[in-house]
Amino acid sequence: MTTNYIQSAAGVNNPILTLTITGTTSTTATNLLIPTLQDVTISNANNVFSWTQLNESAALQVATIANNSISSNIVVETTTFFGDSTASNWSAAYKGLIGLSTNKTKVNFSINLGTKSLSGVGYVTGLAPKVTADQPVWLTPITIAVSGEYTVA
Repeated sequence: MTTNYIQSAAGVNNPILTLTITGTTSTTATNLLIPTLQDVTISNANNVFSWTQLNESAALQVATIANNSISSNIVVETTTFFGDSTASNWSAAYKGLIGLSTNKTKVNFSINLGTKSLSGVGYVTGLAPKVTADQPVWLTPITIAVSGEYTVA
């Protein structure tokens, strides 16, 4: 059994969420890299259809389609959040997280999990930047609402 540990030391390849815009040819320079992840939750929640029958003493259930999503809390970095005006104007890096979310842009995503990566397509949602006296750095939740299945590589 192999266990992947997340190392939070400098120079270690920590989980990084990468976004590109679906349907465009992109290079590393135009990807939107989000290295400021505080935590990551990868969800694969199957829906379940339930029914009862008169000849059964318990409900019967069958799994149906899944709702997949990736959620995280990130430190808000200005260029990543608002976009990079020096990037190609069709790129995810140019639009930034807020542009991808407000424009409802379908994105390709890939998240590095160390020895494996998870990828797919979806939509950026759930942004809600917050700062307080006790938390003087802007943080925001982010969700990638996955459209379809995950691809594991």
